Amino acid sequence: MNDFKDKVVLVTGGAGGIGEATAGKFLERGAAVELWDMDAEAGNNLAEQWASEGHDVHFEVVDVTDFDAVTSAMDELKKRRGRLDVLINNAGITRDATLKKMSAEDWQKVIDVNLSGVFYCGKAAAEIMSEQESGVILNASSVVGVYGNFGQSNYVATKSGVIGLSKTWARELGRKGIRVNAVAPGFIETPMVKTVPDNILEKLKNQTPLGRLGKAEDIASAYVYLASDDAAFITGTVLQVDGGLVF
Repeated sequence: MNDFKDKVVLVTGGAGGIGEATAGKFLERGAAVELWDMDAEAGNNLAEQWASEGHDVHFEVVDVTDFDAVTSAMDELKKRRGRLDVLINNAGITRDATLKKMSAEDWQKVIDVNLSGVFYCGKAAAEIMSEQESGVILNASSVVGVYGNFGQSNYVATKSGVIGLSKTWARELGRKGIRVNAVAPGFIETPMVKTVPDNILEKLKNQTPLGRLGKAEDIASAYVYLASDDAAFITGTVLQVDGGLVF
């Protein structure tokens, strides 16, 4: 399982949840993994654990909402690794409320992390990948970015926006050998979903033909596939990993 040997993979929001599962799967397949997250304790502990198991992993505290910080961290990554083969734009937050109750601050915070952060990281990664004329950018969308969802104006706007970014970048960067796709998870068993009331979660399970919520590993496997040579002719698409969820 060394299909990513000599490949460098960057996972934002990599210290927990889907990001952690994704980083783990790439490490299992021989990749060198860079983790970015705002949780220094969790990130450092995770990196130390994986390093003790013989994996090549490095953690940095990076605020993806800060363009200068992203650019600086990407420059340091290039000096350290010499290349970047895969970017997983995974970092994201929620601040849910209905339109009439949502504050301007909660609107902007979600936009900053989930949309601007994707743009900043994608822009910085594209510079490196264009120079080497190869690379894969995978952006975290969501099924709610396709269908909409009650009480999530800010989150849905960002996840719809990520789909648009992904399709645009696929057109712009394809000639440089760079593939860009979006992954749209359904409802996944992560700390973010634990805030959802049990009765709502049960309803979601009933609306899902597979009869369960997704696991972080389900999404991680989708990222690994889309980053692999098996997906060499796939770009500009949105892969829904949602168990067939019907809204």
